[in-house]
Amino acid sequence: MKKNLITSAILSCAALTSFSALASGPQFYGRADLAFTNSDLGVATQNQKDGTIIENNFSWLGVKGSEKINDDVEILYQMEFGVSNFDNSGNTFAARNSFIGVKTVAGTALVGRNDTVFKSAEGGFDLFGNTNSDIDLLVAGQNREADGISYYSPKLADLVTLNATYLMDDNHVDAKGNKISADSMYALSATLGDKALKSHNFYAAAAYQDGISNIEAYRGVVQGKFGNFIVGGLYQHSESNDADLEHLKGNSYIINGAYLMGDWKFKASFGHDDSGLGKYVSRFVGQNNDNLANVNDVDLKQFSVGADYRLSKNTLVYGHYTKYDGDMLVDTFSADLNDDIVTVGLRLDF
Repeated sequence: MKKNLITSAILSCAALTSFSALASGPQFYGRADLAFTNSDLGVATQNQKDGTIIENNFSWLGVKGSEKINDDVEILYQMEFGVSNFDNSGNTFAARNSFIGVKTVAGTALVGRNDTVFKSAEGGFDLFGNTNSDIDLLVAGQNREADGISYYSPKLADLVTLNATYLMDDNHVDAKGNKISADSMYALSATLGDKALKSHNFYAAAAYQDGISNIEAYRGVVQGKFGNFIVGGLYQHSESNDADLEHLKGNSYIINGAYLMGDWKFKASFGHDDSGLGKYVSRFVGQNNDNLANVNDVDLKQFSVGADYRLSKNTLVYGHYTKYDGDMLVDTFSADLNDDIVTVGLRLDF
């Protein structure tokens, strides 16, 4: 309770500061995103409950800004907190990207908690991101990690960036001091084009990670805009470095598309995974009191179709239907992974 009050006070002070500061000073920002969802199993929902529920799709509050030291050096900072007090989870705030950084002509370096460059290589590919149809339900490596350093090169020839994430040694042990990795934890990526599909009508990325969350993986992402159509594809190979889970390895692929029509965005996605390293499988065995060590022969498909409607610049209404279909062996028993999900939500950015 004390911690929540202190954190609330800090955010309140930051908000007041942002209004009184100059335009180059701190900026207060956030998102509120709530949805009504009906799910048969509840494996993919944010609170992992079945039936008809209200989902908080990663609402957040943050403060960010920069301080120009001279013509060549700029200090960047950001503190961002997930807000969970819409529901009864009991956790008012959660950690999100928070860092101090330096920007120069040689690139930008951020120190603290941040999305790894492997995760951020997805660009704007995930059309159903931050919902029960996010790509992280299928693919591993969608990590936000603390105690790390990330580097982003300047955009070379206004087209290419080279990026890296390195996690410090304290990430090699868990909260109890048990060693979880003996190797380096790092990720590398290269991107081409524009993830927002504005300055360029295409985006492509290649990324590799090793050690982070005991996963070794590589991925390729492509996305292009053709008139009002947006199409994309992702391929990933993942392997577990955990001695008890070395049998979990395999491939994931996702293809998707969207059609823009005025304030409407119609979208669809299809994905398949046989690695068993995405969140859907780990949540499923967790709910059934089994262990990933007993999982084999994963065959999981995800199909989503939906639409977004922009009521204003900062307000979005959305809805989608998602079907998870597949099975796997848990020990010697076949487990049915099927689920049908219907979601309608409202997102407000400020």
